[in-house]
Amino acid sequence: MLNVDLHCHSNVSDGILSPAAVAQYARKAGVDVWGLTDHDEVGGIVAARAAAAAVGMQFVAGVEISITWAGQTVHIVGLQIDETDALLLRGLAATRSGRDARGRDMAAQLAAAGIPGAYEGALKYVANPDLMSRTHFARYLVECGAATSIADVFRRFLTEGKPGYVPHRWASLSEAVGWIRAAGGIAVIAHPGRYKFSPVAEGALFDEFKQLGGSAIEVVTGSHTPDQYPVYADLARRYGFLASRGTDFHAPGESRADFALLPPLPSGVTPVWHDWF
Repeated sequence: MLNVDLHCHSNVSDGILSPAAVAQYARKAGVDVWGLTDHDEVGGIVAARAAAAAVGMQFVAGVEISITWAGQTVHIVGLQIDETDALLLRGLAATRSGRDARGRDMAAQLAAAGIPGAYEGALKYVANPDLMSRTHFARYLVECGAATSIADVFRRFLTEGKPGYVPHRWASLSEAVGWIRAAGGIAVIAHPGRYKFSPVAEGALFDEFKQLGGSAIEVVTGSHTPDQYPVYADLARRYGFLASRGTDFHAPGESRADFALLPPLPSGVTPVWHDWF
Protein backbone atom coordinates (compact mmCIF):
# COMPACT_ATOMS: atom_id res chain seq x y z
CA MET A 1 0.00 0.00 0.00
CA LEU A 2 1.33 3.41 -0.97
CA ASN A 3 2.09 5.85 1.83
CA VAL A 4 0.51 9.01 0.43
CA ASP A 5 0.79 12.36 2.21
CA LEU A 6 -0.96 15.26 0.48
CA HIS A 7 -0.86 18.03 3.08
CA CYS A 8 2.31 19.55 4.50
CA HIS A 9 4.16 22.83 4.78
CA SER A 10 7.65 24.19 4.31
CA ASN A 11 9.33 27.41 5.42
CA VAL A 12 7.95 29.03 2.30
CA SER A 13 4.81 29.48 4.41
CA ASP A 14 4.65 28.51 8.09
CA GLY A 15 6.78 25.37 8.27
CA ILE A 16 10.28 25.16 9.70
CA LEU A 17 12.11 23.11 7.06
CA SER A 18 12.95 24.06 3.49
CA PRO A 19 10.99 22.26 0.73
CA ALA A 20 13.99 20.04 0.02
CA ALA A 21 14.42 19.19 3.70
CA VAL A 22 10.73 18.30 4.03
CA ALA A 23 11.06 15.99 1.03
CA GLN A 24 14.02 14.21 2.59
CA TYR A 25 12.29 13.96 5.97
CA ALA A 26 9.12 12.55 4.41
CA ARG A 27 11.02 9.97 2.35
CA LYS A 28 13.02 8.77 5.36
CA ALA A 29 9.70 8.27 7.17
CA GLY A 30 8.46 6.02 4.36
CA VAL A 31 6.34 8.39 2.26
CA ASP A 32 5.92 7.24 -1.36
CA VAL A 33 3.76 10.06 -2.75
CA TRP A 34 4.16 13.54 -1.30
CA GLY A 35 2.39 16.85 -1.84
CA LEU A 36 3.64 20.25 -0.70
CA THR A 37 0.68 22.51 0.15
CA ASP A 38 2.05 25.76 1.52
CA HIS A 39 -0.42 28.42 2.64
CA ASP A 40 -1.43 30.76 -0.19
CA GLU A 41 1.96 30.33 -1.88
CA VAL A 42 3.45 28.05 -4.54
CA GLY A 43 7.02 29.36 -4.39
CA GLY A 44 8.40 26.12 -2.95
CA ILE A 45 7.03 23.75 -5.57
CA VAL A 46 9.95 23.79 -8.02
CA ALA A 47 12.47 22.95 -5.28
CA ALA A 48 10.11 20.39 -3.76
CA ARG A 49 9.56 18.63 -7.07
CA ALA A 50 13.30 18.37 -7.71
CA ALA A 51 14.00 17.15 -4.18
CA ALA A 52 11.26 14.52 -4.38
CA ALA A 53 12.68 13.22 -7.64
CA ALA A 54 16.16 13.06 -6.11
CA VAL A 55 14.96 10.76 -3.32
CA GLY A 56 12.72 8.62 -5.51
CA MET A 57 9.38 9.96 -4.29
CA GLN A 58 6.40 10.83 -6.47
CA PHE A 59 5.43 14.48 -6.13
CA VAL A 60 2.10 16.30 -6.19
CA ALA A 61 2.07 20.08 -6.63
CA GLY A 62 -0.34 21.67 -4.19
CA VAL A 63 -1.42 24.74 -2.26
CA GLU A 64 -3.62 25.49 0.76
CA ILE A 65 -5.86 28.52 0.21
CA SER A 66 -7.33 30.48 3.11
CA ILE A 67 -10.98 31.41 2.67
CA THR A 68 -13.69 33.04 4.75
CA TRP A 69 -16.97 31.12 4.87
CA ALA A 70 -19.86 31.91 7.23
CA GLY A 71 -17.57 34.18 9.21
CA GLN A 72 -14.94 31.52 9.83
CA THR A 73 -11.58 30.78 8.25
CA VAL A 74 -11.62 27.55 6.24
CA HIS A 75 -8.76 26.04 4.25
CA ILE A 76 -9.13 24.61 0.75
CA VAL A 77 -6.29 22.46 -0.57
CA GLY A 78 -5.57 22.32 -4.28
CA LEU A 79 -3.83 19.18 -5.58
CA GLN A 80 -2.26 18.43 -8.97
CA ILE A 81 -2.19 22.14 -9.77
CA ASP A 82 -0.21 23.94 -12.44
CA GLU A 83 1.72 26.31 -10.21
CA THR A 84 2.39 28.66 -13.14
CA ASP A 85 -1.29 29.36 -13.86
CA ALA A 86 -1.79 33.12 -14.05
CA LEU A 87 -5.26 33.20 -12.47
CA LEU A 88 -4.10 31.10 -9.52
CA LEU A 89 -1.04 33.28 -8.99
CA ARG A 90 -3.07 36.49 -9.04
CA GLY A 91 -5.56 35.03 -6.59
CA LEU A 92 -2.90 33.87 -4.17
CA ALA A 93 -1.18 37.26 -4.27
CA ALA A 94 -4.47 38.96 -3.42
CA THR A 95 -5.09 36.50 -0.59
CA ARG A 96 -1.65 37.13 0.91
CA SER A 97 -2.09 40.89 0.94
CA GLY A 98 -2.86 42.25 4.38
CA ARG A 99 -1.00 39.61 6.39
CA ASP A 100 1.70 42.05 7.53
CA ALA A 101 -0.82 44.63 8.76
CA ARG A 102 -2.76 41.87 10.51
CA GLY A 103 0.47 40.70 12.18
CA ARG A 104 1.13 44.18 13.55
CA ASP A 105 -2.39 44.30 14.98
CA MET A 106 -1.89 40.88 16.59
CA ALA A 107 1.37 42.09 18.14
CA ALA A 108 -0.34 45.18 19.53
CA GLN A 109 -2.94 43.01 21.25
CA LEU A 110 -0.25 40.76 22.70
CA ALA A 111 1.69 43.81 23.94
CA ALA A 112 -1.45 45.02 25.70
CA ALA A 113 -1.64 41.58 27.34
CA GLY A 114 1.90 41.95 28.65
CA ILE A 115 3.88 40.28 25.85
CA PRO A 116 5.97 42.93 24.07
CA GLY A 117 8.01 42.45 20.91
CA ALA A 118 5.80 39.77 19.37
CA TYR A 119 5.93 41.19 15.83
CA GLU A 120 9.74 41.20 15.80
CA GLY A 121 9.77 37.79 17.48
CA ALA A 122 7.40 36.27 14.92
CA LEU A 123 9.38 37.85 12.10
CA LYS A 124 12.38 35.69 13.03
CA TYR A 125 10.40 32.65 11.94
CA VAL A 126 9.07 33.93 8.61
CA ALA A 127 10.95 34.52 5.39
CA ASN A 128 8.33 36.89 3.96
CA PRO A 129 6.06 39.21 6.02
CA ASP A 130 3.36 38.69 3.38
CA LEU A 131 3.09 35.13 4.73
CA MET A 132 3.12 35.94 8.46
CA SER A 133 0.65 33.69 10.28
CA ARG A 134 -0.53 32.76 13.75
CA THR A 135 1.94 29.85 13.74
CA HIS A 136 4.89 32.25 13.55
CA PHE A 137 3.55 34.14 16.56
CA ALA A 138 2.93 30.87 18.37
CA ARG A 139 6.56 29.83 17.98
CA TYR A 140 7.69 33.13 19.43
CA LEU A 141 5.31 32.83 22.40
CA VAL A 142 6.85 29.45 23.19
CA GLU A 143 10.36 30.87 22.73
CA CYS A 144 9.76 33.80 25.09
CA GLY A 145 8.14 31.63 27.75
CA ALA A 146 4.61 32.98 27.43
CA ALA A 147 3.40 29.45 26.65
CA THR A 148 4.76 25.95 27.09
CA SER A 149 3.93 24.56 23.65
CA ILE A 150 2.24 25.41 20.37
CA ALA A 151 -0.92 23.71 21.65
CA ASP A 152 -0.76 25.79 24.82
CA VAL A 153 -0.52 28.96 22.73
CA PHE A 154 -3.72 28.17 20.89
CA ARG A 155 -5.53 27.41 24.13
CA ARG A 156 -4.63 30.81 25.60
CA PHE A 157 -3.87 33.15 22.70
CA LEU A 158 -4.49 33.89 19.02
CA THR A 159 -7.97 32.35 18.86
CA GLU A 160 -11.31 34.12 18.92
CA GLY A 161 -11.90 35.85 22.23
CA LYS A 162 -8.24 35.51 23.31
CA PRO A 163 -5.35 38.03 23.15
CA GLY A 164 -3.75 38.28 19.73
CA TYR A 165 -6.75 37.21 17.68
CA VAL A 166 -7.30 39.40 14.62
CA PRO A 167 -9.66 38.13 11.93
CA HIS A 168 -8.71 38.53 8.30
CA ARG A 169 -10.94 38.59 5.26
CA TRP A 170 -9.65 35.85 2.98
CA ALA A 171 -10.80 34.64 -0.44
CA SER A 172 -14.31 33.29 -0.97
CA LEU A 173 -15.06 29.60 -1.44
CA SER A 174 -16.05 30.15 -5.05
CA GLU A 175 -12.83 32.05 -5.75
CA ALA A 176 -10.59 29.39 -4.22
CA VAL A 177 -12.28 26.48 -5.99
CA GLY A 178 -12.27 28.47 -9.23
CA TRP A 179 -8.54 29.21 -9.02
CA ILE A 180 -7.73 25.58 -8.29
CA ARG A 181 -9.85 24.26 -11.14
CA ALA A 182 -8.45 26.87 -13.55
CA ALA A 183 -5.00 25.55 -12.68
CA GLY A 184 -6.11 22.01 -13.56
CA GLY A 185 -6.28 20.97 -9.92
CA ILE A 186 -8.56 19.10 -7.56
CA ALA A 187 -10.17 21.06 -4.72
CA VAL A 188 -10.18 19.46 -1.26
CA ILE A 189 -11.66 20.75 2.02
CA ALA A 190 -8.78 20.57 4.49
CA HIS A 191 -9.37 19.03 7.95
CA PRO A 192 -13.16 19.63 8.03
CA GLY A 193 -13.38 18.35 11.61
CA ARG A 194 -11.36 21.31 12.85
CA TYR A 195 -14.00 23.93 12.08
CA LYS A 196 -16.60 24.91 14.65
CA PHE A 197 -19.64 24.50 12.45
CA SER A 198 -22.95 23.00 13.44
CA PRO A 199 -23.98 19.88 11.48
CA VAL A 200 -26.38 22.04 9.44
CA ALA A 201 -23.68 24.60 8.60
CA GLU A 202 -21.16 21.88 7.78
CA GLY A 203 -23.69 20.31 5.44
CA ALA A 204 -24.23 23.68 3.77
CA LEU A 205 -20.47 24.05 3.29
CA PHE A 206 -20.23 20.60 1.72
CA ASP A 207 -23.22 21.26 -0.55
CA GLU A 208 -21.85 24.58 -1.80
CA PHE A 209 -18.37 23.14 -2.25
CA LYS A 210 -19.74 20.28 -4.33
CA GLN A 211 -21.88 22.61 -6.46
CA LEU A 212 -18.81 24.73 -7.19
CA GLY A 213 -16.87 21.69 -8.41
CA GLY A 214 -15.08 20.65 -5.24
CA SER A 215 -14.09 16.99 -5.33
CA ALA A 216 -12.72 15.77 -2.00
CA ILE A 217 -12.38 16.20 1.74
CA GLU A 218 -9.52 15.25 4.03
CA VAL A 219 -10.50 12.22 6.07
CA VAL A 220 -7.25 11.15 7.73
CA THR A 221 -5.21 14.17 8.76
CA GLY A 222 -2.97 15.19 11.61
CA SER A 223 -5.56 17.85 12.40
CA HIS A 224 -8.26 15.23 13.07
CA THR A 225 -8.51 13.03 16.14
CA PRO A 226 -8.68 9.27 15.48
CA ASP A 227 -12.38 9.18 16.34
CA GLN A 228 -13.04 11.70 13.56
CA TYR A 229 -11.58 9.46 10.82
CA PRO A 230 -14.68 7.23 10.50
CA VAL A 231 -17.00 10.24 10.84
CA TYR A 232 -15.48 12.00 7.83
CA ALA A 233 -15.12 8.74 5.91
CA ASP A 234 -18.88 8.34 6.27
CA LEU A 235 -19.47 11.95 5.20
CA ALA A 236 -17.22 11.46 2.16
CA ARG A 237 -19.30 8.46 1.13
CA ARG A 238 -22.58 10.28 1.80
CA TYR A 239 -21.67 13.34 -0.30
CA GLY A 240 -19.79 11.43 -2.98
CA PHE A 241 -16.44 13.05 -2.17
CA LEU A 242 -13.06 11.48 -2.74
CA ALA A 243 -11.00 11.04 0.43
CA SER A 244 -7.63 12.67 1.02
CA ARG A 245 -4.91 12.01 3.57
CA GLY A 246 -2.06 14.12 4.95
CA THR A 247 -0.24 14.93 8.15
CA ASP A 248 -0.57 18.74 7.95
CA PHE A 249 3.14 18.61 8.81
CA HIS A 250 4.81 21.87 9.83
CA ALA A 251 7.90 20.78 11.78
CA PRO A 252 9.28 17.72 13.58
CA GLY A 253 7.53 17.48 16.92
CA GLU A 254 4.87 20.09 16.13
CA SER A 255 2.33 18.01 14.25
CA ARG A 256 -0.14 15.69 15.95
CA ALA A 257 0.88 12.90 13.56
CA ASP A 258 4.29 12.58 11.96
CA PHE A 259 4.75 11.07 8.49
CA ALA A 260 5.43 7.55 9.80
CA LEU A 261 2.50 7.55 12.23
CA LEU A 262 -0.53 8.54 10.16
CA PRO A 263 -2.91 5.59 9.64
CA PRO A 264 -4.29 4.63 6.22
CA LEU A 265 -7.66 5.76 4.94
CA PRO A 266 -10.64 3.78 6.27
CA SER A 267 -12.11 1.16 3.98
CA GLY A 268 -15.04 2.04 1.79
CA VAL A 269 -13.79 5.44 0.59
CA THR A 270 -12.23 6.27 -2.76
CA PRO A 271 -8.79 7.88 -2.39
CA VAL A 272 -8.34 11.19 -4.18
CA TRP A 273 -5.31 9.62 -5.88
CA HIS A 274 -7.22 6.53 -7.14
CA ASP A 275 -6.65 7.35 -10.83
CA TRP A 276 -3.30 9.15 -10.67
CA PHE A 277 -0.88 6.27 -11.19
